[in-house]
Amino acid sequence: MLVKWIRCTVVDRRGFERGQRKWAGLLGEPGFRGQGGGWSRTRPGVAHLVAFWESRAFYDSFMARSHDRLAAAQVGTFKNGQTRLFEHELDVKVGFRPVFADADVLRLAYCQVRADRVDHYKLMQEKVWNPAMAGSPGMLRGLLGRAPGEEFLVLSLWQSAAERGKYRPERLERLALRAQLAADVAGVTGDVVDLEPSWTV
Repeated sequence: MLVKWIRCTVVDRRGFERGQRKWAGLLGEPGFRGQGGGWSRTRPGVAHLVAFWESRAFYDSFMARSHDRLAAAQVGTFKNGQTRLFEHELDVKVGFRPVFADADVLRLAYCQVRADRVDHYKLMQEKVWNPAMAGSPGMLRGLLGRAPGEEFLVLSLWQSAAERGKYRPERLERLALRAQLAADVAGVTGDVVDLEPSWTV
């Protein structure tokens, strides 16, 4: 499965949200599995979207045929658009499905991993982070995606902001030490996103 992550700074909120509804047109696209997104909780005006495709071939076909027509409604409503593509590596919890209806919060962690530490990083995701997140109240499902150049995205869906709050900083620090995160990773950026139900396709 291919995961597309889009982050942008919105300059015309009403126009952007109106344009967002046009993406319902994705439903007829071959290989399309789902899309959702919302507003950053920590960065005003920043929107995140994640879309899922069965394969890179289906995604490339969509980009060549239909993308520009659907995207036209949002031209001029945002700036600093950044798009990254990731291949699904492993599930967080079990049986990831690109479904947003039962979730309120999307958590994103983008990691640039040192080339000589990729195998260790992936092992720690599986043995340390995955069980810890799977056992957190309110955590529904997630995945680890990989892009060329040792870039990884940890994406997780949560039932509510209150439940996400139970995943506390001191617990994260203990897990990071146990997983030797500082040795594995050259840089980490993340965000917590309040999902907008009207953006779900």
